[in-house]
Amino acid sequence: MKTLWMTVSIGSLFTVAGWAAFLSGTISDANCAAKHEAASASDTACVQRCVQRGAAPVFVSQGKVYQIAADSRDKVKEVLGQKVTVEGKLDGTTLTIESVQAAK
Repeated sequence: MKTLWMTVSIGSLFTVAGWAAFLSGTISDANCAAKHEAASASDTACVQRCVQRGAAPVFVSQGKVYQIAADSRDKVKEVLGQKVTVEGKLDGTTLTIESVQAAK
């Protein structure tokens, strides 16, 4: 019985991984990552500086850091350091963003 539930659980994870989802979190940078999850004014300024200097933007949600797919990075330029809601697809720890909106 345990084997059955384990198989069903693992199968469910693989099925959901490719689906589009709405996620809430913060756009940070690869250098500081979860340090900027609060999205204060100083956090926003730091993220903008780091990305301008070449750090990759990342998405942080509930303390977890997700890499933003290279073809999605332009979509977050206007919301660096801010709390956002994104629609996208997760593949492991990489997020491909379809749309992004600043949180209200």
